[in-house]
Amino acid sequence: MTQTRRTFLTTAAAAAGTITILPFAARAAAHGGDIFQTATGEVAVFPVAHASFVMQTPAGVIYADPVGDPAAYDAYPRPDLILITHEHGDHFNADTLTALKGDGTHLITNPAVADKLPDGLKGAAEVLANGDSTTWNGVAIDAIPAYNMTEERKNFHPQGRDNGYVLTVDGFRVYISGDTEDIPEMRALTDIGLAFVCMNLPFTMTAEAAASAVAEFKPKAVYPYHYRGRDGGTQDPAEFARLVGDASQVQLGPWYKPGELG
Repeated sequence: MTQTRRTFLTTAAAAAGTITILPFAARAAAHGGDIFQTATGEVAVFPVAHASFVMQTPAGVIYADPVGDPAAYDAYPRPDLILITHEHGDHFNADTLTALKGDGTHLITNPAVADKLPDGLKGAAEVLANGDSTTWNGVAIDAIPAYNMTEERKNFHPQGRDNGYVLTVDGFRVYISGDTEDIPEMRALTDIGLAFVCMNLPFTMTAEAAASAVAEFKPKAVYPYHYRGRDGGTQDPAEFARLVGDASQVQLGPWYKPGELG
């Protein structure tokens, strides 16, 4: 596994296949990530902001929905793979992608984003629509639907356009929700080791809906993310954790800077 400039945290819990949980401040001070064990190595997770995060895996370094200042990624190696769920500005920014992409970086995106990629990125992109699958560097990747069901929210994420993803790394399955409500396709997921589940209004869903879905598909561990909303729609990750209870191990990551949530 390629070493980053960050110090990874390893514990007995990691060896047992559970997440390494540190208090927010301790993790920030250590510049470390949360560790999960796979059959041949580790998956380390580094929240960056809102919907953006980095995973270091035995197959390579994976960025999910990287946006914003490229300098926010200076502590990480160049990505081997970039996953893009959909076209909204908090998930897709062509300038950020251009700055972060390395010579061998592979992109996976939905068709709507593929149409918006500049020429310099199109050649590196593989397009997956809902229900499509591919394999990258030994990692199986399935494009999972991501959409709104509530009538007044359907314009944000219409059914059939946007992706979530399930990645299988050495048998360890990671679900990235993208922007969605608690759709049947999410609730039907099985054998998920780690999930990233969105929650905010008016764009996705409430903490209650997200927790209900998690209680049904029971990932081994789950990050609530993407929870900054609009007009009072910011959701409380601590309340999400309370509602999830023992159904899944909830990890609260540093997704926002002080003051960003109001």
